[in-house]
Amino acid sequence: MLNKKIKIGKNITLSNNLPFVLIAGPCVIESEKHALGLAAKLKKICAEMKVPFIFKASYDKANRSSISSYRGPGIEEGLKILAKIKKQLNLPIVTDVHTEEQAKIAAETADMIQIPAFLSRQTDLIKACALTGKPVNIKKGQFLAPEDMINVVKKAESFGNDKISLTERGVSFGYHNLVVDFRGLEIMKNTGYPVIFDATHSVQLPGGQGAKSGGNREFVMPLTKAAGAVGVAAVFLETHEHPDKALSDGANSVDLKSLKNILKQATAIDKAVK
Repeated sequence: MLNKKIKIGKNITLSNNLPFVLIAGPCVIESEKHALGLAAKLKKICAEMKVPFIFKASYDKANRSSISSYRGPGIEEGLKILAKIKKQLNLPIVTDVHTEEQAKIAAETADMIQIPAFLSRQTDLIKACALTGKPVNIKKGQFLAPEDMINVVKKAESFGNDKISLTERGVSFGYHNLVVDFRGLEIMKNTGYPVIFDATHSVQLPGGQGAKSGGNREFVMPLTKAAGAVGVAAVFLETHEHPDKALSDGANSVDLKSLKNILKQATAIDKAVK
């Protein structure tokens, strides 16, 4: 099976048969100071653990459970903050887009642009992202079978972009619950493109707390290890110094203090498998 290699920024390469990359950051940009500080801490930890690192944060969370939920600073201010992190810390950046108009704007700053799971079949959005020429990470919809992603891949390819990665983030299982079918990682790897495992969204309980989502962060570690045993190009972890105070997805975010231990175990499994 062909294992394609996708270059992100200057020094990161995503491939299913290379050592895994960590994609991490807060769910949403809470402030410039917080985002810069957390990015610096994550960079230091990853350097110590010898794990390649891509910083991820959203400038806008357009699908929050409630109209009163915090969405972020918006695209203009958010991209300024991400650009500052990229320049000051020399880190590659990924952020998500929700409309065709946002794709071109975000691509001016981001090294990789991401299509959220709920929008993974939106042809015009895929087209707009593909036409930027930037690497595009497409999160598999909670409603899609893994084999359905071949049609998503073909859409992006049809617009001239073969710098694609696919992300597993759990499948809807009844109300307010997600499960991960690890067969899906292998099925999506059959496309040849890098597959990413989103360990923190996979333990989310969508809308599980009424006006906001819940989560079971205690399962992040075992799911990360399971994905490592299958073999993935990258692991995505939403991280925060104080998850219970996070302005978005705190219930499923990893406490920064736990990150080294997660990476230690994930790295050992990744080396054994690859």
